[in-house]
Amino acid sequence: MPTYRRRTRIAAPLADVWAFHSRVEGLQRLTPSWVNLQVDGIDRPADATSSNRSGAAGDATVDGDATVDGATTDDAAANDATAELVAGTEIRLSVRPFGIGPRQRVVSRIRDRHAGSGRAYFVDEMATGPLPEWVHTHLFLADGEDTILVDDVHYRLPCRVVTDRLAPATDVGLELAFRDRHRRTKAALE
Repeated sequence: MPTYRRRTRIAAPLADVWAFHSRVEGLQRLTPSWVNLQVDGIDRPADATSSNRSGAAGDATVDGDATVDGATTDDAAANDATAELVAGTEIRLSVRPFGIGPRQRVVSRIRDRHAGSGRAYFVDEMATGPLPEWVHTHLFLADGEDTILVDDVHYRLPCRVVTDRLAPATDVGLELAFRDRHRRTKAALE
């Protein structure tokens, strides 16, 4: 399975870089406008808590009224792009690069998330979407007052023949995309 890796030093503390990447709002800021990213919904696990949700635990979906501890809330509370993402969160996205063709729908699931002394990471996977496999590890390492940001992406294209032939071109596309993401991270935080 092909793997792509990008590593960048960010002149900002780990806590700031981690917070920026811990919310859908960060993803929106990292995505170029030509991608036409749309967040269609955020489904949080039943036990998720966040100060952005008034500390309430419960289901939070956004296809209508959300339920938090059995009470109905408005969509904005459940779909809050500034709320911290936790393991089990599913983000329903769609993209329409350059405004061409139909929207491509993706569900990204936060599989694992941990922050410790001088180190933090989260792993998201493509639960549904155009690729049979996509696992993206976001690693953050404190280095003095700076943070080392490492993105590792393991992916599989639709069939082995396609993977063997298109992996080099896919790596070029990933390099362009992640170089831009890291540039945007630096611009936002430095």
